[in-house]
Amino acid sequence: MYHMSMERQPDRRRRQAQATNGLVASQAKTNVLPCQQDDDSQGGERDIQIPNLPEDIWCHIHSLMPMRDAARAACVSHAFLRSWRCHPNLIFCGTILGMKKKAYGNDDEIARDFCSKVDHILKKHSGIGVKKLVIDMCGCYAANDSCYINSWLLTAVTPGIEELLLALPVGATYKFPCSLLSNGRDSIRYLLLSGCSLQPTAELPWLKRLTKVELHALCFTKDELGCLLCNSFALERLVIRHCDEIDCLKIPCVLQQLRYLDVICCDDLQVIDNKAPNISSFFYCGGCIQLSLGDTLKMEYIHLMFSGALNYACVELPSSMPNLKIATIQSRSEMVNTPVLRSKFLHLKKLTISLSAPTFSPAYDYFSLVSLVGACPSLETLVLNVSQEKMEHVSIFTDPSDLRKMQGQQHHKMKRVTIQGFTSAKSLVELTCHFVESITSLEHLTLEAFQSSIRCSMPARKRRKCFPLPIDVLREAQRGLLAIRTYIEPKVPSMVKLRVIEPCCRCHAVVEL
Repeated sequence: MYHMSMERQPDRRRRQAQATNGLVASQAKTNVLPCQQDDDSQGGERDIQIPNLPEDIWCHIHSLMPMRDAARAACVSHAFLRSWRCHPNLIFCGTILGMKKKAYGNDDEIARDFCSKVDHILKKHSGIGVKKLVIDMCGCYAANDSCYINSWLLTAVTPGIEELLLALPVGATYKFPCSLLSNGRDSIRYLLLSGCSLQPTAELPWLKRLTKVELHALCFTKDELGCLLCNSFALERLVIRHCDEIDCLKIPCVLQQLRYLDVICCDDLQVIDNKAPNISSFFYCGGCIQLSLGDTLKMEYIHLMFSGALNYACVELPSSMPNLKIATIQSRSEMVNTPVLRSKFLHLKKLTISLSAPTFSPAYDYFSLVSLVGACPSLETLVLNVSQEKMEHVSIFTDPSDLRKMQGQQHHKMKRVTIQGFTSAKSLVELTCHFVESITSLEHLTLEAFQSSIRCSMPARKRRKCFPLPIDVLREAQRGLLAIRTYIEPKVPSMVKLRVIEPCCRCHAVVEL
């Protein structure tokens, strides 16, 4: 028995080597996806033996593979080639198609090659079973490509499709054909459109099962957007970014399932009027506008990013959002100090405040944040970013007189406080001392001086230097560190872990004060 098994080993190894060499040779003969080849290129000499399983099982296995791997597998076997023609996830972008910009003379040549490859692939696809279609033409688009895109959508948008993503460069002239999507009937759940124009009509059956819509840099009016939203009864997530032509965003009350609303950098937007009653997460970034958020009892997360956002949050939000749990407030300018809140954020657990700007208003009193923190009795984590390149607040070393204190205010749940961009501003030192003395539950206090935007400690920046910092910034960072050692560190209780982060000493020389 032992001798017989030994004799069979060379034959087994020979067969394994032949199969391996055949697979390697088949991959070496082509640099394109198999769907770009002719049918007769799948010769018998390239076919290797695979387990005898029902075709629907092989199709399911094939569908779970990334598109590029699925295309390579189609080189191995006719069975995989058949399932490739029904592959459910079609993702077309320069990377997937193996296109390298350096290999082309100009952008038009890139666009022509992209269209040629996608067109060839889709002509060989049966159009059956497509669940996801992604067409990313950013960097691969020319003005006369509209007919190609229409043809691709007509082929791939069939009954059963669930996800459709079309990304064009900003300024593209393509008009998205909403009527074509009726081919998908009511199966589409996720729609992302970028860089084109949108003109939906009042009756579109394919909207009824949409749960997620993302519109990036689109040209449309508020009425056209209204046509899109009024039929999307199942919508749960709506993202609108860089859509500059819309001036008024109205969210109708029929969107009972809407939970997430994200509106970013729409330059002409003046009003957000929300009537959807169940939004739990809201993110707005842009200019100062009229915000009417309606019924916000379900709101748990909010992110506001505009000048004056902190004052707005303190004045408008506590009474209307009693169940808020996480808040992020970013402001590059505050005209007045943080006011005393009339009501409280009873359930707020994490608060992030960014008052970061090249020069934040020296009239703003950081110590006024005491009133906001005091109105958050359940707060556990506070992150405050006060990074600025030019600090014009009164320094503790300019006015070392008695520090202000807020009597009678105690916090019993806060565990972590982080202050980034720490400076020697007197009001900031007073605020930090208040935290140290009044937070009985504090476990971790992190004070971080101004840091480079790109650091040598980042994984992608190993063995490189931090981005350089101006000498004035480094000098103020040193003053901030001195303020920590002089006024704050002696007051930190022994049970609190104090962490002080300095600018990188390897990349930044220590400057004289």
